[in-house]
Amino acid sequence: MYGITPAGSSPEKRAVKDRALPGACFGLAAQPARKLAPGLGLAVARRGILRSEDQEDFGRVADRVAAGNIALLGDTAVDAGQERAFLRNAIACGALLTAGRHLVRGDETQPQQPMEFFVNCATAAASFTGFYLLLCGAGVGRAYDDAVCVVDWRRAPRLGFHLAATHADFAQADGGMRAALAERAPSGARRFVIPDSREGWAGALEILEAMAFAGQSDQALILDFSAIRPKGQPIHGLGGRAAPGPLPLLAAFLTLRAKVIQSPQAMPLWEQALRVDDMMAQAVIYGGLRRAARMAVKTWRDPDAPHFAAGLALPGGAGAAYALLVDRDFWARLGPRVKATETLSRHACAVFHAASSAIHARGAPGFINADRLAQSAARDPPLPVGSARFPAREGAALLADTARRANGLAWRSMTNPCGEAALPVTGGFCVVADVAPLLACPVPLEEVPPGALAAELAAGWDARVAAAIRLGVRFLVRINRMRGIYDAEIRASNRIGIGLTGIFEWAWLRFGLGFDALIAPHGGRAFWRALTRLSALAKREARGYARALGMAVPATVTTIKPAGTISLLFGLSAGAHPPPAAQYLRWVRYDDDASAAALAHAGYPMRRLESGVLIGFPTEALLVKLGQQAGLVTMGAASLAAQYRWIELLERHWIGARQGNQVSCTLNFDADQISLPELRRLLRRYQPRLRAAALLPRRAMAPATMPEEPISGPEYKALMARITRGGI
Repeated sequence: MYGITPAGSSPEKRAVKDRALPGACFGLAAQPARKLAPGLGLAVARRGILRSEDQEDFGRVADRVAAGNIALLGDTAVDAGQERAFLRNAIACGALLTAGRHLVRGDETQPQQPMEFFVNCATAAASFTGFYLLLCGAGVGRAYDDAVCVVDWRRAPRLGFHLAATHADFAQADGGMRAALAERAPSGARRFVIPDSREGWAGALEILEAMAFAGQSDQALILDFSAIRPKGQPIHGLGGRAAPGPLPLLAAFLTLRAKVIQSPQAMPLWEQALRVDDMMAQAVIYGGLRRAARMAVKTWRDPDAPHFAAGLALPGGAGAAYALLVDRDFWARLGPRVKATETLSRHACAVFHAASSAIHARGAPGFINADRLAQSAARDPPLPVGSARFPAREGAALLADTARRANGLAWRSMTNPCGEAALPVTGGFCVVADVAPLLACPVPLEEVPPGALAAELAAGWDARVAAAIRLGVRFLVRINRMRGIYDAEIRASNRIGIGLTGIFEWAWLRFGLGFDALIAPHGGRAFWRALTRLSALAKREARGYARALGMAVPATVTTIKPAGTISLLFGLSAGAHPPPAAQYLRWVRYDDDASAAALAHAGYPMRRLESGVLIGFPTEALLVKLGQQAGLVTMGAASLAAQYRWIELLERHWIGARQGNQVSCTLNFDADQISLPELRRLLRRYQPRLRAAALLPRRAMAPATMPEEPISGPEYKALMARITRGGI
């Protein structure tokens, strides 16, 4: 299928030609783009995807994203123009929904940008690398196992601060900041002027962490914030977003010094690390730079695992999602035949009881069956970390020591915050994208009778789904040619994650199947056979295309990510999740008062918060519009056992036994109806069958915390009637 010319040349100089280039069914000529869903879809695109030059045309987005991705091949690729055209059309019609980061940043300058800007899923082995990746916008996971938390922050140098009195933000510093800035610098102190960049912010933490690792408590470090641009100045790399100024970063370091370095309470090293990471994430959130999505995992075997499972009271609002790394041995020790006197079994029961109580109360921690994940290889010597932009020289010894210790772990893989990618605990990336099989349909959706397609239409639709998957796989493999801090690890693993979204709409329109039919014993056979074939196709394409480019065969290929934001563009159900309700209000936060006021004036419901405004977008599930009225199963309506069955089937048929990541899905349960003993029974029965799953309790009397608020059909119609033509 694949040919490479000239033979024997280096991978960087090879001219790649695919004799069976996928995507011809999407056409060479630029096709009109699919319209964004009115209201919510367009609002999401305006907030985070569309550039001014896109002119609210998703086809223009597809143009630049395809151009940037194909440019990663350099000038040696044969038929690159043809693949670019096919790729553009697959994106424009919505069949291939790349991650939002690609839609935002993708253009012809992509080869010159760092890989970190295009990565959703990452892990980190140190606080400074995690901080850097958060600043770049990635979701970051970290293992807080005793074995790999090696920095005692109480051995950090004496830490001081400087901000020039002439800096525009100096006057906004609060009393605590002023007092710290007035402290006299010790003679002989090392001074670091923090550059005005992501790398500069993370570099300050790197120096401090490296000195703590080396036990240099007899030395002093002065962090100088004077070079950081004032609050409100535009950050061109973030589309002109206003800079936060130096004070959020100064506040984070002040808290770190007071609460960890100078803390009167002794803390184990893993808890120190978790608290430091939380404090630094505050600078990302409060600075308005990024979302700071984090995952904290810990092996169940650690003595403090029950304490970790119960959750820590962290000082700010950047607390990570929690998960326990468990395995078959853990679940076996919960059984009735296990001797209660055996120490490790008693420990396993204590961990399970603490975790299940916390899950019933608030939905955390999750359970990750580490022995079921795609495992990362032990590396000796450790793979280097760093890039030209962020060399990580100061922290190299710390990272190498952590990596060597990680070689002794029973399981060396964990997940990213959303749980869809298996990544090394020592640090790695996984690039992800979605295929929306529903939107690959070659005719208008309203013309398709659910499950009763003519043979020619079914064949044409299936061919376009297959082509979109192949194009998506190739899209992701090319991204792994970019440069970033985990170059060596990416060259070795080449991991990707091609997922599916809008699954329920596709199952309904193409196969005539609803949720209950899909999970019934021996039900939905045509759907599950199709999924198995497409999974094999994705892995075959990944293997062949990677080899054609002279790259490693991808360690992982398939996934299902949450796809929450990207699915909203076209009104799809998100990833493996059913729709929230038949009709609902989707509440979206706006910090821009002018935009919120315009939407409220157009008739959209509005709620004021202490900071910012919520705008409610009336939404009707696409499944309802496609004719699935009776039998519609929405989020939380299915039993917990049924939801477990659904994820288990997706793992079996799409993720597969090899080269698979995980299904990211939050299982909802009614905590008023399911008691804690019953939840424990369900967890013991079903959780061991999956790679990973998170649970979320609902309570009738609890305040609403979900962004979706169910409403009735008449309420939906009344709200839509209020919205004027000036709405979106």
